[in-house]
Amino acid sequence: MEPVTLTTERLLLRTFTPDDIDEVYAACQDPEIQRWTTVPSPYARVDAEGFVGRMVPDGWRYDMEYTWAVRPRGGGPLVAAASLHHPRSGAWEIGFWTAAEHRGQGYMTEVAQAVAHWSFERLGCTRLEWRAEVGNHGSRAVAEKAGFTIEGTLRAALLNKGTLRDCWVGALLPSDIALPSLQPYLPSPSGA
Repeated sequence: MEPVTLTTERLLLRTFTPDDIDEVYAACQDPEIQRWTTVPSPYARVDAEGFVGRMVPDGWRYDMEYTWAVRPRGGGPLVAAASLHHPRSGAWEIGFWTAAEHRGQGYMTEVAQAVAHWSFERLGCTRLEWRAEVGNHGSRAVAEKAGFTIEGTLRAALLNKGTLRDCWVGALLPSDIALPSLQPYLPSPSGA
């Protein structure tokens, strides 16, 4: 798939370009991004170069992962990154980080909602999953504000820096945001 550009009321989501390498490198120096995501730690400039130059374009090229750089719609600094990855049985998983100085402004909730709509409408996604290591309250708050239902905790389900960690999992269905599903859905009876 060719990279797709998405817009929201305030934000522009586009593929990363070589001009983004310095800002990716700077943002990923944040201990919180290194702690809660799978970016390498320590994060070297070569990691930013590999991410922008190989991982992002290969993800689009091979339809395995779609990654966006998030900036203000009128131009400005890199605010965040978001991606959809690991298709399985029609489900995709969303991942994201926000640069430290841009947290708390609702940007990532806006991004998650735009990516969700695109995944349901363009990819035929049947279920959009979110996962984060238990304790990553910022990521969980974003998921909940974006409409995800937190479904529970998965033990030893997230490999981060060579260590298995427990993670929260949540999901968003097309019907959660008033979109049709490609297949009928039969929820379990209450209390089952």
